[in-house]
Amino acid sequence: MSRSTAQLFHSRGEFCNNGVYEHESTIVENQETRLERLPSLTGMRFVAAFIVFGFHINAAGLWPYLDVPFRQGATGVSFFFILSGFVLTWSARPGARPTTVWRRRAAKIFPNHVATWLVVLIAAAAVSPATALANLSLIQAWFPSESVYFSLNTPAWSLSCEMAFYLAFPLLIKWQMRRPWLIASATTIAIMSVPAIALTMPGPIEYWLVFVFPPVRALEFILGMAMARVVQQGKWIGIGLWPATALFVLAYVGSWHLPASFPYVAGTVVPLALLIPAAAVADLTGQWSPWRSKWMVWLGTVSFAFYLVHQIVIRVSEKLLDVHAFPLAAALGMFVVSMLGAWLLYRLVEVPAERLVKGAPRPAPVTPASARTAPPADRRAA
Repeated sequence: MSRSTAQLFHSRGEFCNNGVYEHESTIVENQETRLERLPSLTGMRFVAAFIVFGFHINAAGLWPYLDVPFRQGATGVSFFFILSGFVLTWSARPGARPTTVWRRRAAKIFPNHVATWLVVLIAAAAVSPATALANLSLIQAWFPSESVYFSLNTPAWSLSCEMAFYLAFPLLIKWQMRRPWLIASATTIAIMSVPAIALTMPGPIEYWLVFVFPPVRALEFILGMAMARVVQQGKWIGIGLWPATALFVLAYVGSWHLPASFPYVAGTVVPLALLIPAAAVADLTGQWSPWRSKWMVWLGTVSFAFYLVHQIVIRVSEKLLDVHAFPLAAALGMFVVSMLGAWLLYRLVEVPAERLVKGAPRPAPVTPASARTAPPADRRAA
């Protein structure tokens, strides 16, 4: 662990001979530093959203060459779940009231969700009122029926899981995790055990349990929390950003060959759990990272809107156009339209609604030029 990283954390301990920073206190005292943005994680959000987009393009059968790079694209959701646990733990304010946490998280996800829910409901959806209400209230992932959890705007099922995580977070954050590596290891073992337990279940229930059920996916959220504690407590093992990235790419490609439902989450969970803190440490220590360039940060900023818009664009395009006549052009066009829709959703819905709910001052316009880097040293629908 470099000195610049260790200086981020208050402690009454010292470096041991093995280079691990041990201490009694796990609470970060420097609020300004602790809440410092980690721009690489913002940039990586877009990469995760993009591979989910590619997964859905591939599922539509638009271009056979997309199979290898995107058939495991649902892994992007796992990245979001681990990242949520990491970021919320990293930015948690001591003594923050649960209602404050819930209000801020609701301000982030509900406006975009409600807007896209309305668009799909008005434009095309033929669902029961109960299903529509479950989707609107983000409880659809609790029902073991694909017609419910994938109803209306399909990617919203993951927001149902996120809502469960957010509701539990004020309680989970009280857990100091003084042995975060032990917790991370136990959580990883649990994640890898779920597909084995689900082998005896009927196919649809197996898929729902492994990939959709919020309490099971919460294991990834807790894993993200543990990895944040690893960095906060100065116990990071020093894996660099590029080795962590290479490990993830190997697991991403190779996990497709795992049996049963192991590819959905278990095959890539360890590399993801290493990649996220590696990127965070790169920001904190000023190491070079391609993910915090001004364009990547801008793309990451609109990635949530892109995630919610892209499936709508794909479905509408398939209905109105002969997308299989020119599949590559269709895929590129869907991406461009999805990005335009994401930018509009971000500017017209996400920013104003979040500002209104939070009661925060008007933020500066988000443009590529406004991004700042950390200072050095100081197989189904997803």
